[in-house]
Amino acid sequence: MNTPAENSTGEEVSEQRDVSGSTGADSGEGVGHHLDANNLDPRQLQRYRRKLDALPWRGPERRYDILKEATIAFAVVLILTFVLAILFSSPDVPPVTIKAWADAQPKGFTEIALTELEGTSNSATYGPPYNHGNGSVQYLGPVSIQKLLGVHYPINTAQDFVLDPLETLPGERPLKAAILTYEKANIAQRHAWEATYGTALANATVHRGALLVPPGNYGPLGKMFTNLLTMAQSGALDSQLISHSSFYTTDYTKPILFIGDSWKAQHTASYWGQQVVAQHLRSSQWGVMNETGSWPGQPWLWFYTMWYQIPPMSTTQAANGDILVVAIVSVFTLALLLLPFIPWLRDIPRKIPIHKLIWRDYYRDIKNRTSKATGRDP
Repeated sequence: MNTPAENSTGEEVSEQRDVSGSTGADSGEGVGHHLDANNLDPRQLQRYRRKLDALPWRGPERRYDILKEATIAFAVVLILTFVLAILFSSPDVPPVTIKAWADAQPKGFTEIALTELEGTSNSATYGPPYNHGNGSVQYLGPVSIQKLLGVHYPINTAQDFVLDPLETLPGERPLKAAILTYEKANIAQRHAWEATYGTALANATVHRGALLVPPGNYGPLGKMFTNLLTMAQSGALDSQLISHSSFYTTDYTKPILFIGDSWKAQHTASYWGQQVVAQHLRSSQWGVMNETGSWPGQPWLWFYTMWYQIPPMSTTQAANGDILVVAIVSVFTLALLLLPFIPWLRDIPRKIPIHKLIWRDYYRDIKNRTSKATGRDP
């Protein structure tokens, strides 16, 4: 490929061509013909500039192998990528699983499992899209977009997180009998067992990973939660809660909700809470932008997470913080998309021509070339 040499010789030759694109010899005019600047309006001047830009290069040329340069650049970047990935790669932090939670905090896991069975956990009372509760329904003024969209991912925490997984355990006749006893009991009896078990659980101790709950009149719950804890510690509960479909092979909604309920109930004392704080992932730490450890994460999310640090999203309206942030970011996004159609916004570059400062060399060159073609001083 041939490219122009970096000198002014070619520029002088090309500038001595008529702006119509033909040489002086072809057009019958002198090579040094100049335009009459006094008879030019801005639109004519703009057309002449475009014609000048389109004139072919007539100066010296030198050989340039763009394929060779591209190959060398690709090889250098590839080597640097591998070296930097080996030296400074992001740490491989183990995933947070129900198994890890049950191993680390058998008592904490069982406490949250009890709220799932009772129907008092955050997920059980959340509201759309999981159920018809009101615990986490957010409003934008008088309107709740959650309620408008309705329940389209139904979750019954007692069935999905406790009873259904327990029924998959093979060869457990006493457990099957315990589940049947619980399901046949009336609501009042279930609540009585749950309250009694909750009181006993508060005084429970952990010995070598096993949860020792004081005896009490809590019916079949002792047998049920002992097996559920064992199932969780073996990793089987993680597998049971992961949904499989024809399109997405793994849907982690249920285990994420189960683990997330511990934060709502136990905050930083929970296993999940301890992981969040240790990895700097809390909202007050701009967590959505952070990677695990001290590594940079997703800086492009700064505009979104910034609003969570500003009142009222961070204070009185925190309960509606998510929908408020979505609304604010949506307004700015629409303004950006509609920028060419909003008069006072689209005129900003013309009123404040910062781009001309950045590309000042280009505009200086255009000015000089135009002045030569028109006979006007720069």
